[in-house]
Amino acid sequence: MNEVALICAAVLGLLLFGLGMCVSLMRFREGKVSGYETDPANLLHRFIRAHANTAEYVPFLAVLFLYLGARSPSAAIVSLIVAATLCRCLLVVGLIAWPTMAKPNPARFVGALGTYVTGLALCLTLLH
Repeated sequence: MNEVALICAAVLGLLLFGLGMCVSLMRFREGKVSGYETDPANLLHRFIRAHANTAEYVPFLAVLFLYLGARSPSAAIVSLIVAATLCRCLLVVGLIAWPTMAKPNPARFVGALGTYVTGLALCLTLLH
C-alpha cells in the first residue's frame, strides 16, 4: 500500500468526522437540535454546508485513493491523490473562513475546480 495514498485517505476521514463533530458542538452550543439559519453568513450554516459537501465527495475519493494506492501507483497518480486532498481541504477553508457563502472566493473556486479535475483524472486512471 502506498503510504501517501493511505495518509491522504486518513486526512479526508479526519476532515469528514472533524466537521461532523464541529457541527454537533456548534448545535449544542447554540441549542439547535435540528435545522439552521439559511443566512449564508451564519457560521453553523457554513459548517453544515462544508460537512455536507465533504460527505458527498470524500467517500468515493477515499475508495479511489485506497484502490489506486494498493496497486503501486505512479508518481503522477500519487500527485493527483495529494492534489485532490489539498483541494478538499481548501474548499472547506473557503466555506468556513470567509465571512459569507453569498459571494464566491478564491479558495472555494480552486477547491471545487481542483476536486472535479483531480477526481475525474483519478477515475480515468481506473480505465487503464
